[in-house]
This record gives sequence, structure tokens and C-alpha cells, in this order.
Amino acid sequence: MKAYSEFEFKNGLLYDYSDNQYPTRLHAWVGNQTFSTDNSTFFGYVFEGNTIIKTSNNEYKLLSRQYFCSNEPITLEGGRGIVMERIGYRGMNSIGGPVESWGRLKYIDGCTDSLLIAPVKMGDPCLNALFFPENIDQTAHTHPSMRVGMVIEGKGTCVTPEKEYDLEPGKIFIIHEDGNHKFKTSNNSRLTVIAYHPDSDFGPVDENHPMINRTMVEGVSAAEIKEIQTR
Repeated sequence: MKAYSEFEFKNGLLYDYSDNQYPTRLHAWVGNQTFSTDNSTFFGYVFEGNTIIKTSNNEYKLLSRQYFCSNEPITLEGGRGIVMERIGYRGMNSIGGPVESWGRLKYIDGCTDSLLIAPVKMGDPCLNALFFPENIDQTAHTHPSMRVGMVIEGKGTCVTPEKEYDLEPGKIFIIHEDGNHKFKTSNNSRLTVIAYHPDSDFGPVDENHPMINRTMVEGVSAAEIKEIQTR
């Protein structure tokens, strides 16, 4: 399989990865769109305009640069953006943003990252914002699972063994699993990308999370006391 695929920004299904070990569908909406699958969680980003998110019980208004996670069917009205549907996974409903202009975590080669929607438990999907300063030439690398990307500001290029692809705001793409690639920026342009990961090797587990770690019994963390931990 090739390393990189890019897509026209149009209403509907853009790519179907449902036969993958981390089954995912990539969608976009322009104006209105309904996502009615009952066994999926929807990760979304509002690229432009105002968007109303409707569920069976609530209604929310989001502005551009905001993002969301919904574990129930949704209808989107207005604006445009992307939705990553993680099939067979139940995430936690959340709304956030706007995306900041800098990353809170150091990444590689001068780039930074912000974890916008974190894994609820280790192994769960997550949504990130990647920040590339000016004059970046990343180390070529791969990922063990697919990545969905969307450029939200700035310009740059994605370089693969097959081709060099231009990146600008609104560009939607997938880096396929194990696809060799790197990102570059010029000396007068930064680049910011929303990045969805369908899995993770990071996050809380039952024996290691803030609540249990900071519950103390005579000075000892409950994480160290097997006999009182919930079975």
C-alpha cells in the first residue's frame, strides 16, 4: 500500500478503513450531514464556519477550530469539517477548543504536539494537533497504524518515497500504516495539522490512574495494595 492518500473536501464518506484492525471511516461534511451508526464514536473538527451538533438529547454550537467526540449518532448543521468514525468503540462525549497556536508537548525535530482528546484508557483512539515551525525538515519515519490529517493553517509539504505533496489549509489526507513520510516547511511558513490516531500505547489503566495512585492508606498508595483494589 502506498504511504499517502489525499482527498477532495466534499460531503460524505472519503475513505473506508473498516476492514483494518482499528476500523475507521473518514468523512467530511459541507453544510449538513448525519452520522447514524450506533456502535461507533465520532471524532470531529470544525474547519470553517459555525456548526450545530445535534444528538438525541442535546444540541451544541461549535465555532471554527473547535473539536468534539460523540459516542452517539449525530447530525451536523452548517460549516464544514472532518469526522473520523471509530467503529466498535465507545468514547467519552466531549467538546473542546479552539485549537491553540502552539503545542504543549515536545515532539521531534523542533515540532510540538497537543493532545486534544486523550485516550480514555490505554489503547483507545486520540485526537492531536501537530505544530511545525518554519524551516522544518523532519526525520523520515513511519507509524504502526494509520493517521488521518487535516491542515488547519499554514503551508508545507509531505514527502514520501513516491512523491512530494503540497499541503495547505483544508487539505485532508491519510498516512497509511507503516508508510514512510516526513513533513517540511519553508523559512517563511509554519504548518498546523489535526491528526487522528485510531489507537494508542498511552493512557490510564485500572492499576495506574490519578484516583487510585493518589488514594493513600496510612501513607501507601492504593495502587500498591492489591487486596483493596476493585476486582
